[in-house]
Amino acid sequence: MSDRGSATAMIAVLDVGKTNVKLSAAKADGTIVETLSVPNPVLPGPPWRHHDLNALSDWIFETLAILSRRHAFSAFVTSGHGSGGVLTGTDPDAGDGAALPMIDYEQPLPADIRDGYAPLAGTFLDRGSATMHGATHQARQLYWMEQREPHAFGKARWYLGLPQYWAWRLSGVAASEASFLGAQSHLWNVAEARWAPIVSARGWQRLMPPFAKAWQALGPVRPELARRFDLPEGLPVLAGGHDSSLNHYRYHAAGLRDFTVISTGTWIVGFSGSTPVGRLEEHRGMTLNSDVFGNPLGGILTMGGREFSQIAGSDPPAEPVPPETVARLIAQRTFAVPSFGEGDGVFPGSAGRGRILGPPVAEPMERKALALLCCALLTAECINMLSDDRLVVLDGSFLRDPLYAGLVASLLPGREARVNLDAYGVAAGTALLAGQGRRRDPAPLTLGKPSNLEDLTPELIGYAADWRAIARAAPGKRNDFEHAKGSFHG
Repeated sequence: MSDRGSATAMIAVLDVGKTNVKLSAAKADGTIVETLSVPNPVLPGPPWRHHDLNALSDWIFETLAILSRRHAFSAFVTSGHGSGGVLTGTDPDAGDGAALPMIDYEQPLPADIRDGYAPLAGTFLDRGSATMHGATHQARQLYWMEQREPHAFGKARWYLGLPQYWAWRLSGVAASEASFLGAQSHLWNVAEARWAPIVSARGWQRLMPPFAKAWQALGPVRPELARRFDLPEGLPVLAGGHDSSLNHYRYHAAGLRDFTVISTGTWIVGFSGSTPVGRLEEHRGMTLNSDVFGNPLGGILTMGGREFSQIAGSDPPAEPVPPETVARLIAQRTFAVPSFGEGDGVFPGSAGRGRILGPPVAEPMERKALALLCCALLTAECINMLSDDRLVVLDGSFLRDPLYAGLVASLLPGREARVNLDAYGVAAGTALLAGQGRRRDPAPLTLGKPSNLEDLTPELIGYAADWRAIARAAPGKRNDFEHAKGSFHG
C-alpha cells in the first residue's frame, strides 16, 4: 500500500453532513477525483427522531468497496458536522454499534430536558457557544439520552463524535478528537484544554475514549469487515475531525497564516486563529472552536443562507445579480434588516424580526439583489467582529454570484479579500490530513480576486453604516425607522 503522504497516494474521504453524506476519492494534495453521495436518512422514532445508521452503514461500506476497485486508497478519513455523536456499545458489529439511536439535532427539545440541562451547561468557555436551538449540542443530547433511557445509557461504552464513530466502525478503535469536541459540543473547554464540568458532574468520563490527533491512524480496517464487504485489507483509518475546522486546515496546509476564512451556505461560518478569547461575544453568534492541533479558533456563525432565501423568495432568478440593481437599492435606501430566521445570529434580540425597510421591492431580481446585499453586509459584520486579520478568504455557495465577493471586499477597506471557487473545501481539507507531518511543500491552492466595485464603494460604505445602525438598534426601535421612512414592505 502506498505511503499516504506521497504525491501518488489516494485518500478515501467520508463527509457526513446533516442532509447529505458524500464519499470521495481524493489525491493527497486535496484534489477530488470522484464523489458519490446519498441523502442522510432520518427515522421518526421512538424514542426520538434519529438518523438511520444501519442504512447508512450499508451504503458507506458498499460504496467504499466500489471506489476501492477504481482507486488504490492509502487511508480512510471522515469529517462530520459538529452537532452529531453516537452513544455506542462495545461491539462495532452489533447492528450499527449504537447503544441508543443517534439524535437528529434539529428536532425540538422536550421542555423538561431543556430546563434540566440549562443549569448544568457551565460557562461560555465551558460550552464554546451560546446554547442554541433544538438538540444542537452533544452534551444536551447525552443528557436527553440519560434522562429518557437510563438503563441503556448505563450499559453504553463510548460516546463518539460522528467522524470518530465511523472510524470506530471501520477500525474497532475508539478515540476523542479536539476539533470535533471543540465544535460547540458543550463537552470540552477549548481555552483550558479540559473537559467541561458537566462531564464529571454526570459521571460521563467513562464514556470518553483517549484523545487522538485528527490525522492519527487508529488502526487498519477490521479484517472481518474487509472480508464481508470486500474492502482493502490493512487500509489505515484516521481519526478525522470537524468539517469546518478541516476546511480551515486546508488553508493552513497551503501555507496561509494570520487569516480569516468565511464559508457560506446555509450558515455563514467564520474562523480565525488570531482572535483573542476575550474578543468573543456569546450573544452575538461568536464561538470558541478548536483547530485540528487543539489550538483555540475564534468563530462566528449566522444562518445567512436562510436569510437569503427568506428575502429572495422561493424561486429567485438563476442569473447573477446586475450591479446596477444593487446600486439602485443602495441609492433609494431599501434595507433588508435581519434576522428573518429563528435565531438572533449576530444581532441579539432580532430573531424573527427581520424587515424590509424603505421603498419596497417587487421584481424577483430586485429581491434577489436585496438578499445578496444583506448577506454581504452580514459577512462583513462577521469579519469585523471576529478579527483584524489583513487576509480574508471567502469560499462556499454565495460565490456563485460574482457580485457577492465584490460587495464584501468593498466593505472591508484596508483588508485583502480573496476567493476560493473550489466547491469541495471540506473534502480537500480532510484528504490533506493524511499528509500532515509528511508534507514537504504547501498544498496547492488557487485564490482569485473579487470583482472591482470602485464606482459603487463610497455609496455602499454609507449604506452599510445606516444598515448596521438599524440592525444593532433595539428591535422595537425599527418600527420608528419604518414610520419615519413612510414606506414599508416585507
